[in-house]
Amino acid sequence: MEIEMKIRGLMMDPMSNMPIVVLKDMSGDSVLPIWVGIYEANAIALEIEKVTTPRPMTHDLIKVLLMGLEASITKVVVSELKDDTFYALIWLERNGQSISVDSRPSDALALALRHDCPIYVEERVLKVSKDSNSVSEKVNNEELRKWLENLNEDDLGRYKM
Repeated sequence: MEIEMKIRGLMMDPMSNMPIVVLKDMSGDSVLPIWVGIYEANAIALEIEKVTTPRPMTHDLIKVLLMGLEASITKVVVSELKDDTFYALIWLERNGQSISVDSRPSDALALALRHDCPIYVEERVLKVSKDSNSVSEKVNNEELRKWLENLNEDDLGRYKM
């Protein structure tokens, strides 16, 4: 089952100093932190802040290409967590046909923001992320997990949603 989520914010992990995209369940209290690279975080931040660049960035180029092909992104889904890595699918529609494309979650999220399409996480990914050794190494104690779940607007800095 897919659970709709929103990007709650983009922040720096106080432990590793790596960017985290924080997804939050639309109808509950589930939080999914996804650690991303600096460049991917920048692509997400640019769209959150509605900053235009003098030349198209990669995700902007993909948006223009899809429009030219008369294709649209219908949704993105964080579909799997395997061997410390999150996986995502970008769902496209063109001429009434649905197509799924494998993606890194950071790229899928950057495109979802640009296309204003829904973001989903598979329920099993939320469960596995809470139980997983890979995520629990990053969120290795209950205090940090509670901190992520109880973020307020000030904690998210200028990249809050």
